[in-house]
Amino acid sequence: MSFTEVNLFGVYVAPISLMMLAAWVGMVALRRAADHFGLLRYVWHPALFVFAVYMTVLSSIVLIVAR
Repeated sequence: MSFTEVNLFGVYVAPISLMMLAAWVGMVALRRAADHFGLLRYVWHPALFVFAVYMTVLSSIVLIVAR
């Protein structure tokens, strides 16, 4: 599959930006769950950990779409 621009209300948007938005929405849910259960207390650098999980989620979305 080739990544082509998406027409969003007359504006062509790169497909990676839509994937980044989807990964961010997923990360909001994951971060709320981690805060609810207190999981971020056990990591050394919470912001760095959240960024690493975001990159993992984004990479997974890109690999799924590219298939």
